[in-house]
Amino acid sequence: MSPENQNNSIRKTLLLGCGSLLLTLSLATAASFWVLGSWVFHGPSESARDALALSLLDGRATAWIPGLFLDEAQLRQLQTPAAPLEPDAPEEAPVVSTLPAPQPEDPWAGHPDGIRIETHTRRTFTAHVMLIRDPSSVYLATSADSFSLDRPGARILNQMKAEGAIAAINAGAFNDDGSSGTHVGSLPIGLVISEGRILWDDGRSYNGFMGMTEDNRLYVSAKITAAEAKQLKIRDGCCFGPVLIKDGQINEKVNSMAGTRNSRSAIGQRSDGTMLFVCIDGRQAGSMGAVFSDLLALLQDLGAVNACALDGGASTVLAYKDTGGLYGKAGQNIICSSYSLFQASPRRMPTFFMVRPPEQED
Repeated sequence: MSPENQNNSIRKTLLLGCGSLLLTLSLATAASFWVLGSWVFHGPSESARDALALSLLDGRATAWIPGLFLDEAQLRQLQTPAAPLEPDAPEEAPVVSTLPAPQPEDPWAGHPDGIRIETHTRRTFTAHVMLIRDPSSVYLATSADSFSLDRPGARILNQMKAEGAIAAINAGAFNDDGSSGTHVGSLPIGLVISEGRILWDDGRSYNGFMGMTEDNRLYVSAKITAAEAKQLKIRDGCCFGPVLIKDGQINEKVNSMAGTRNSRSAIGQRSDGTMLFVCIDGRQAGSMGAVFSDLLALLQDLGAVNACALDGGASTVLAYKDTGGLYGKAGQNIICSSYSLFQASPRRMPTFFMVRPPEQED
């Protein structure tokens, strides 16, 4: 055999060997995937199964996976909103006291930065609620003044540090093709206004708009144009939705919206001006998440007169600069909400609602 033929034979042998190895590895990976998936989806823990299935169903690139292990009836059951809890039995009439009623303590005592954080637990989820006393301190921060696919979005803690903000929540919609590319989170969708400047307007209508006016009121609407926003004197705003409460009236359509229990976030305002940042944990065994009607009910309980849903799912995140050391080390930026099962850190995004620190008195 000539040297050239011998080399060709060696190359063919190596290629066949590599091909066989790759085929073996692929088959082994597929088998492992199938065994692991079968164990989770048909194993002893229904809560783990439901959390995994809902997480995969919500992702564009993974929505097909639960269908490999669950039938249509099981998938429909997972995506059916939970029935409301039965009301508690009426309590006995209280004894009338002749003593003067105690005066409520100042709810802002011990919160010199004007921010309080509460935890609310419901049947299928845990919600983290941030109350902001001064609505004029709430504004829309952006990852860039000029958005571009070549400039990745920002992570919330990095943007907080750059802004010098003391609190933040994820805000509006953005392009997401289901991949892990750096372009995901770089471009917003809809109208974006920050500190009185229109930074983005692609002319697309999303599910809703929420914005702060110059007189520090939260304005919400199913849709808006740049011209309308200017007339309404919107200083900061972006798009997502749906609108949950407008001028004290609930959006009845929300109660009939189908959807999976998921991580959710929203912005709202009470009649006294107090702002509400709400994040609901989801995709977890202990907090499967909420549908929009759950989010609406929670905001009603919190006293919101205007409220709109922000981006949810993997985008859901609430952060706070622990100025008083109430939750750990003073001055440390912390994440108040919890990530999903398959998320290691906050994702990159183009817009955030943030809170400026109070002005220092001389």
